[in-house]
Amino acid sequence: MRVRNVKNADELILKYPSIVIQNPSEYKGNWKKYFNNDNPIYVEIGMGKGQFIIKNALLNKDINYIGIEKEKSIVYKALNKVLDTNDKGIDNLVILNFDAANILDIFEDNEVDKIYLNFSDPWPKTRHEKRRLTGPIIFNNILKILNGDLEFKSDNRKLFEYSIMQFNNLGLNILELSLDLHKDNPNVISTEYEDKFVAMNMPIYYVKIKKGE
Repeated sequence: MRVRNVKNADELILKYPSIVIQNPSEYKGNWKKYFNNDNPIYVEIGMGKGQFIIKNALLNKDINYIGIEKEKSIVYKALNKVLDTNDKGIDNLVILNFDAANILDIFEDNEVDKIYLNFSDPWPKTRHEKRRLTGPIIFNNILKILNGDLEFKSDNRKLFEYSIMQFNNLGLNILELSLDLHKDNPNVISTEYEDKFVAMNMPIYYVKIKKGE
């Protein structure tokens, strides 16, 4: 889906370098030092407008959150949501305007304690498989930085099934699985995108996985 450009998005983003990090590769291997604590690091790849990660950060002050979003206009909207909660930002949350295809440029192996993949672009055509976050190229890099579990949510049944097969092929342990997440657990924190589908009584597919020992 094409994202509409937001006028002056660059100007606002550059105004808040402590919220939207401009040079994330400089902190590779040193994110805990950046946050100035030894708390776990949780990363949402494809954070959208930020509802999910902002709520989590506000509820869990003992966890450091990093939201990644490649579309600058969407980062702008997420930044505004952060500013709505606190005009100085949220201490345990930063945003990266970054393409997750290059994730190894900003994290060391095993640096991240949890990863969220919420409603990733399905890239349904076979020739675009390499662009999928759960495809063999990008996902192998995601696994390299992970030292914990990963949660995946989608409204797309075909992408969900494809991803489950990928996880099985990689020998990952499935800890939890739901074919209708909000029916099974109505108290989950949701994304803006997710809320629209729940309002239409459409199922949300969910799986939680962990690397095999």
